[in-house]
Amino acid sequence: QVQLVESGGGLVQAGGSLRLSCAASGRTLSNYAMGWFRQAPGKEREFVAVISWSGSSTNYADSVKGRFTISRDNRENTLYLQMNSLKPKDTAVYYCAAGAWGILPVDYGYWGRGTQVTVSS
Repeated sequence: QVQLVESGGGLVQAGGSLRLSCAASGRTLSNYAMGWFRQAPGKEREFVAVISWSGSSTNYADSVKGRFTISRDNRENTLYLQMNSLKPKDTAVYYCAAGAWGILPVDYGYWGRGTQVTVSS
């Protein structure tokens, strides 16, 4: 079992930055690819970014490419998402997930409860 807890969300003005963290307990994160997803009110959960178990490979949704950076520290069992140049359309609940490499929610077996990110215009 893997337990995931996100933190770092909040309210920020457009153009600002936030850094999300996802702390894991239970099994070591180094066994899993890790992803970030987000879900806005009334919309489906959507892929944001994924990083391989070693950290050597990453993939991003086109909507965040060049603005967001995913990283991980397997020694600290922590996943990060650095979000720069935030836009109001980035407003959502952000979830971290552990599982296989992929861009679909079904690719991941473990989920955190999410952290709210709100970007004001």
